[in-house]
Amino acid sequence: MTTLIRGIGELFTNDPTWGDRFGIIHGAAVEESDGVITWVGLDSDPEATAREAAADEVIDAYGQAIIPAFVDSHTHIAFAGDRADEFAARMRGEKYAAGGIRSTVAATRAATDDQLRANLVVAMEELANHGTATVEIKSGYGLDVETEARLCRLAKEFTDEVTFLGAHVVPAEYAGREDDYVELVCTEMLAACAPYAKWIDVFCETGAFTVEQSRRVLQAGIAAGLRPRIHASQLQAGEGVALAVELGAASVDHGTYLTDSDIELLAASDTVVTVLPGVEFSTKHPYPNARDLIDRGITVAISTDCNPGSSYTASMAFCIALAVREMGMTPAEAVWAATAGGARALRRDDVGVIRPGAQALFTALSAPSHIHLAYRPGTHLTTPLFF
Repeated sequence: MTTLIRGIGELFTNDPTWGDRFGIIHGAAVEESDGVITWVGLDSDPEATAREAAADEVIDAYGQAIIPAFVDSHTHIAFAGDRADEFAARMRGEKYAAGGIRSTVAATRAATDDQLRANLVVAMEELANHGTATVEIKSGYGLDVETEARLCRLAKEFTDEVTFLGAHVVPAEYAGREDDYVELVCTEMLAACAPYAKWIDVFCETGAFTVEQSRRVLQAGIAAGLRPRIHASQLQAGEGVALAVELGAASVDHGTYLTDSDIELLAASDTVVTVLPGVEFSTKHPYPNARDLIDRGITVAISTDCNPGSSYTASMAFCIALAVREMGMTPAEAVWAATAGGARALRRDDVGVIRPGAQALFTALSAPSHIHLAYRPGTHLTTPLFF
């Protein structure tokens, strides 16, 4: 089946063919066939009229803007339980600590597969409703072999972008035996989770895992055929960025406390920095300086980090508005980071872009331009068009 969308006021393609990396076309049309984009051009082009005659369906955008569907390259939506009280405590002045993760672990371990699957359905529907079509899902709220494997298996039902994050924090039963837990992650747990996962991740941070432990986890995952990514420099500066670059990680996520040497290493690498504005909003930590990263030639992605503890939002538009207001990004840079940037963080070139051959995954805006995503924060402007 072939569908032609005409009357697009602004088409944000991310295709440099149209002038720059944002590839914005005014007065555009786009055609898809069986879920793949087959043509992009001007609505005034006679080609658009010819394709309309052959299309099975024609949609009039009535001057709305259309952007690529968002690519959320960092989520923790495989969980059970609630941490609203923890959020309220932070708003009263308590500091965020990684140890709060353990409060979700007990609820997740106790949940049945059906309960966890139902939670994933709700989360995926929320993400889609906010214009996100491609979602990465991490494990990390099981922290034992059985539950981590369950989380990876269930996540695989919803996405191919599954990340094994057994090294999220050390569970309570391994207190004082951190290296024993790392051994479990690198052996029995990895073996149980690798069949369902594409990525290996670790929380390289004070209160979680040291750089030596993190290296061991990532190297074990790489040896098992998984691709590396890393949580680093969220709570303070550390050695996680250097480790990520050393091992060729696809993405360093958080990057709240990057040093000058970190930035130099990243600028000379192809590792993406995935910023998570919802986390800083929720934890009251300072926002990373995305302006500086972009000006230094570093690829920046934006993700929701949708999770119950530090960023419980499915709205990429909200994160875009924060990135523009607090991180020094222009609206166009933020939209690019939430689409093409997320695709780069997942090493994908078939999503996050509107060009022939890419997947036909669009987000229509109830607005004439992408700027409205930051200009009208809190307003639901997104309608998914996923073919």
